[in-house]
Amino acid sequence: MPLTTPKVAVIGGGGNVGSATAFSLVTMKFPVSILIVDVDEDLARGQALDINDAAFLSPATCAAGTFQEAGQCDVIIITAGARQRPNEPRSELIGRNYTIINSIMEKMQPIKSSAVILMVSNPVDILTAISQKTSGLPKNQVIGSGTFLDSGRLRNELSRILGISPSSIHSGTLGEHGDSQFVGWSISSVGGTPLLGHPKLKGVDLQKLEKEVSRKAYSIIEAKGSTYYGVGLHVAHIARSILGDESKVYPVCNYVEEYDCYLSVPAIVGAHGASPLPLRLNEEETEKLKTAAEKIKSFCDMY
Repeated sequence: MPLTTPKVAVIGGGGNVGSATAFSLVTMKFPVSILIVDVDEDLARGQALDINDAAFLSPATCAAGTFQEAGQCDVIIITAGARQRPNEPRSELIGRNYTIINSIMEKMQPIKSSAVILMVSNPVDILTAISQKTSGLPKNQVIGSGTFLDSGRLRNELSRILGISPSSIHSGTLGEHGDSQFVGWSISSVGGTPLLGHPKLKGVDLQKLEKEVSRKAYSIIEAKGSTYYGVGLHVAHIARSILGDESKVYPVCNYVEEYDCYLSVPAIVGAHGASPLPLRLNEEETEKLKTAAEKIKSFCDMY
């Protein structure tokens, strides 16, 4: 562990996802100084005061701060962004968020050269690429939450079917955090044995399972308006792996040189950001990954 307390900024920390992320970091009992930053300064201050009450039971601390202070943090988590309007084309949402991200990067200057930016706002794949360009940081130091949460949802469903702890199931969704995401069934395993060979998966409609997992967020949004607890804890775990240089392997959105694109694939997450692991997908899955890369690049090339 470093001698000084590491610092994390949560930009958009006044909102549901940002505050859930900050609270999750506190409850993980990791020694970290958390900075809540938001254009609504009163809301940021209120969230920080509330969350810091929980820090009584944790080595973490939480306070409100400025964008410039955020630029000097070790990990900069971005949860701020425009929400998609009903029937709004994805391209228009990206355009509005492009303006927001550019503004955030300008306000944070100069950004600490060793900082790692962790993008959470959607569409996360495209905004991660945009953040890398506008921040000027190396590609490995700008990552996104990607399909980590989707993979957690998948493991929970598989756990229910197989009767095995989700932490013992090695499977995940890859590619885009969106409609074109897919499960890497060919590289999924349990206890070192191929997952698809498990007898309890016989007769299970895998395509239906994939679709249910990819659309779970919509079910939550329909019921309560937005999702934040699940993503908050997943993002906190990514941040902890960076801060503690834990080298955990997570399916995060990171730069894959082979496709010259940001994609969600298993990557080693540590102090220097993320480094993707080589994939041995079957032919069909490789084609799906290429399709996801082409889709993401088509939007990124517009900026």
